Amino acid sequence: MIDHVGLRVAALDRARAFYDEALKPLGMSVLIEVDEQQTGGRGGHLGYGRDGKPDFWVGTGGPAVSGVHVALAAADRATVDAFHAAALKAGGRDNGAPGLRPEYHPGYYGGFVLDPDGNNIEAVFHGAAG
Repeated sequence: MIDHVGLRVAALDRARAFYDEALKPLGMSVLIEVDEQQTGGRGGHLGYGRDGKPDFWVGTGGPAVSGVHVALAAADRATVDAFHAAALKAGGRDNGAPGLRPEYHPGYYGGFVLDPDGNNIEAVFHGAAG
């Protein structure tokens, strides 16, 4: 089981502006902020999460990554819709409108956006089919 995941980004301020808004509908916010001084010059990092646990990290300190796919759990379909709308408003690019994806399994409802660095960020709800 994965405990947390991290993405290297080109610009922490740009990533923060995007993720602060995109993750808000999922109930996620910055729980920990680590600056370059604290990492010994290995970049700044933001730990996003909910319920006191940062499990999604973005940071600098090396080449930015692109093309990574991360799926974040949503409580229901409306939350997937809200994530997608918020991410687009925050500067993300549509990579798949919210909807059922029966090819994955019945009840799979996901919405996909590309973050400022080109990573595929998804919100998904695993609900009942229909």
